[in-house]
Amino acid sequence: AVLYTMISIIQNKQTSRFILEGQMIETVWTIAPAIILVFIAIPSLRLLYLMDEIHNPVMTLKTIGHQWYWSYEYSDFTKLEFDSYMVQQEDQLTNTFRLLDTDNRVVLPMNSPVRMIVTAADVLHSWTVPSLGVKTDATPGRLNQVSFTINRPGLLYGQCSEICGANHSFMPIVIESVSTNQFINWVSKMSESSDDWKQ
Repeated sequence: AVLYTMISIIQNKQTSRFILEGQMIETVWTIAPAIILVFIAIPSLRLLYLMDEIHNPVMTLKTIGHQWYWSYEYSDFTKLEFDSYMVQQEDQLTNTFRLLDTDNRVVLPMNSPVRMIVTAADVLHSWTVPSLGVKTDATPGRLNQVSFTINRPGLLYGQCSEICGANHSFMPIVIESVSTNQFINWVSKMSESSDDWKQ
């Protein structure tokens, strides 16, 4: 069957007014897919924006990128904000990752929807935690929003993934996922320590 097809193609002169030109069929196979794509696109765009919106977050965390560290503000709690710098090599513990650990970790409750608002104070940064599947640009003068839920306890590591200057690779992110009770204890301890510091 293949040999017969090859011989018939070789012997055929390939001239036919119906094969070389078909305005009607070409018009149909251009317009029909376009109409189908429009009908698919309209509900898909709506769903895309609905998926990005989180309606009832348990808490909101504001992240500000600086050259070259991160600042965090827990918007739902008064007086709870801190800067997070990379731990220097001489201060590092033996059981931590080099260039990935921070002096102040972001503590978040697990199994709770978290809304994160990300911005920058100076240049472009990008708040990225690969194990969460989160990557959001931190742009000066703009608030970007992302939401996520952490489903297990532990430490999650990330880094700035936008080339933001000389120390770009030295602004890591560490999220410590804990139970709700541990999170409440941490919040009360942090609030007390900030009160002591101000006095």
